[in-house]
Amino acid sequence: MAGRVKWVTDIEKSVLINNFEKRGWVQVTESEDWNFYWMSVQTIRNVFSVETGYRLSDDQIVNHFPNHYELTRKDLMVKNIKRYRKELEKEGSPLAEKDENGKYLYLDFVPVTYMLPADYNLFVEEFRKSPSSTWIMKPCGKAQGKGIFLINKLSQIKKWSRDSKTSSFVSQSTKEAYVISLYISNPLLIGGRKFDLRLYVLVSTYRPLRCYMYKLGFCRFCTVKYTPSTSELDNMFVHLTNVAIQKHG
Repeated sequence: MAGRVKWVTDIEKSVLINNFEKRGWVQVTESEDWNFYWMSVQTIRNVFSVETGYRLSDDQIVNHFPNHYELTRKDLMVKNIKRYRKELEKEGSPLAEKDENGKYLYLDFVPVTYMLPADYNLFVEEFRKSPSSTWIMKPCGKAQGKGIFLINKLSQIKKWSRDSKTSSFVSQSTKEAYVISLYISNPLLIGGRKFDLRLYVLVSTYRPLRCYMYKLGFCRFCTVKYTPSTSELDNMFVHLTNVAIQKHG
């Protein structure tokens, strides 16, 4: 970008503004020419809606790509991964190779997953193949471990469905969608505890695709050692690494 960067934000956070000003960037309004717009999720949906038809020029960048929820919502991410697998199968890609049991050899980074209530019958069919298995249920549009629980009996799903229908704050017509995934019973552990890694990637352009991976990240741990025991299915300090949960552990 030639000259000084012109920036706009609708999120008045000092960490943003201080960093922009430290670089000598110039603040402008959204109606003026801008190079960098740090937008909230709702703003970016409004700006890049079908109605506006807005497109970025070569000297403009934003902090979210417009339809990022296709990856950040759990149900849409599963939908897109399944679509990706099907496309590779059609192309005859070696990446789509399966073993004798019909399981992917290279695209196995997501466990068997269904959407509820839409895929309930498919889930039941899969559950009955291995009735001793454990599954994890997650609401599609929530974060910080909210609403997550584990089940190992079909009766638990029926109880969840009944409870959510009779709940005073969730009507049947607006019942929240969930994803249900086969729980990984033998996860990689550090010091006997579950963990996850957070790594940062900056995508500067999609056509062509160009990504920069930051060398540092961080790790989140459970405060209680992992056990596959069914007696600990309700203990989220064993199963979820979310800071919002583990800070109380």
